Amino acid sequence: MADEDEPVDPSEIGERDAPPVAEKPYKIIFEANKCFGAGKCAEVSGNWDLDIHTGIADPQTYFFDEDELDHNVRAAEVCPAKKEKGVIHVVDRRTDEEIAPDPHGDGTLSVDW
Repeated sequence: MADEDEPVDPSEIGERDAPPVAEKPYKIIFEANKCFGAGKCAEVSGNWDLDIHTGIADPQTYFFDEDELDHNVRAAEVCPAKKEKGVIHVVDRRTDEEIAPDPHGDGTLSVDW
């Protein structure tokens, strides 16, 4: 992992057991430790549930294709955690750029680790 002054490289997260990029070109990076269970993601995306036992959002899959992109982007955009910056990050695996929420506006991964 990068040091604190450098952006986190999305290609270092969750790729070990990932499906081929050609099949599932998008992935979710989820900061579950910062989720407070508002459930906004589950309201707008069929990929997200709110786990009743933990009170934390739960994605059904972390890797997906173009057909599932729009609703996962919407889930990332409506997440109110981290002062409206969200804890759901949609990344294009082909470019390693954050598509949503992208609060920096430059495609760098906006995690707080």
